Amino acid sequence: MKHYLAVAVALCVCFLTISSARAENLSITTVTRAPFSMIENGKDTGFSIDLFDEIAKNLGWTYSIDRQDNFSDMLAAVESGQADAAVANISITARREAVMDFSQPIFGSGLQIMTHSDPNTGSIFSILLSKDLVLAIFGAFALLLGGGMLMWHFERRHQEYFALNAREAMFPAFWWALNLIVNGGFEERQPRSPMGRLFGVFLVISSLFFVSLFVAKITAAMTVGAIQANVSDINDLYGKNVGTISRSTSANFLDARDIAYFEYGDVTSMIDAFESEQIDAVVFDAPILAYYVNSQRDQNARLIGKVFLAENYGIALQSNSPLAEQINHSLLELREDGTYDRIYKKWFGSR
Repeated sequence: MKHYLAVAVALCVCFLTISSARAENLSITTVTRAPFSMIENGKDTGFSIDLFDEIAKNLGWTYSIDRQDNFSDMLAAVESGQADAAVANISITARREAVMDFSQPIFGSGLQIMTHSDPNTGSIFSILLSKDLVLAIFGAFALLLGGGMLMWHFERRHQEYFALNAREAMFPAFWWALNLIVNGGFEERQPRSPMGRLFGVFLVISSLFFVSLFVAKITAAMTVGAIQANVSDINDLYGKNVGTISRSTSANFLDARDIAYFEYGDVTSMIDAFESEQIDAVVFDAPILAYYVNSQRDQNARLIGKVFLAENYGIALQSNSPLAEQINHSLLELREDGTYDRIYKKWFGSR
């Protein structure tokens, strides 16, 4: 009996030693997502990194950080057992919970929309040279010249004003048509031929519609760009060039709403596309977008509306991880002693 007891004690000691050694040398994986995880001055930092560092100190753990290139690789490292935990802005979702465990929430978040600061920043010259407006102006010139030359054809033998050859009559005919549209025509240059009079009546009546359509075309050309660029809520995203991160909760949300979007593998490439105006709006995690907006000196971006699709971030762990209970207990202590609030204030200001 004593022999079996000694063996059991030895096994327990061995197990505790192995578990302790494993806990004291954790492999942590992460990905660059400012302000939750990033490198500054060659050092890993960010809200989530700082928080986990306090957890490790509280539990007497040491750890090493392996920074991945993208979010999927980070989660795959935990799922496959290559890493003990993943720390970043990791949303707790049912799909992820099925293949890994999570700590208690470490941050309350959600999605938000980011657009360019002012969709009406285009110069007056860029508006005047827009394709629609240029086509409208050329169309108007063509119609006036064509109508004037047709009147010249009817009237060249009936009045001195049109008694010119075709080349010489081009401007007088255009000028006559322009005055007819704008001023109702020249009283002393009324059409005299039967076809000229019939055509003149047609021009006067049709000019009412012509002027209205032309003004509407110019107005539309000068405002359509601003209307198309304006985004005030989720419903305005339809038909816009929207960007987000592939396989993210924001991508899932856009898929569910049937909103087309461009996928990017990382935040940097998405922001580059936004800054080069390849995309009109970004849908992604609210705190990451807020950090970007607040850190831009040229203020070229703004956040639209309130945070939607509320979600929580957590520390991702291997399925059935023995670390979960210890991490959760430490998180409670850090919240109670004010350490969590201190870290939060450092990165996001007062709540």
